[in-house]
Amino acid sequence: MPRKGHSEEQIVFALKQAENGAKIPDICRKLGISDQTFYRWKHQFEGLGVSELRELRQLRDENARLKRLVADLSLDKHILQEVLSKKSEGRGATFAGGLDPKGLWVQ
Repeated sequence: MPRKGHSEEQIVFALKQAENGAKIPDICRKLGISDQTFYRWKHQFEGLGVSELRELRQLRDENARLKRLVADLSLDKHILQEVLSKKSEGRGATFAGGLDPKGLWVQ
């Protein structure tokens, strides 16, 4: 679902207008947002300047990218472990200091 993506300047400007006494429904109409969006912005970004808000967005984007990377690597690790376990089950022979086909430790 694509986001409209208001700029940091627009968000800070809207919050500053509300602080200066502008009516919230008028601000929301100008930006094309709902009252709920405005109050969510107010809750999340109150007291932040443009630079802090921009940095916060960049950090959130980077965090999301890193979380996806960790998830992909964890999935790859799990797949490789399953492949290795299937290979070791098919051999039937035991190795010194390893697991036998039943999963018991062998010396």
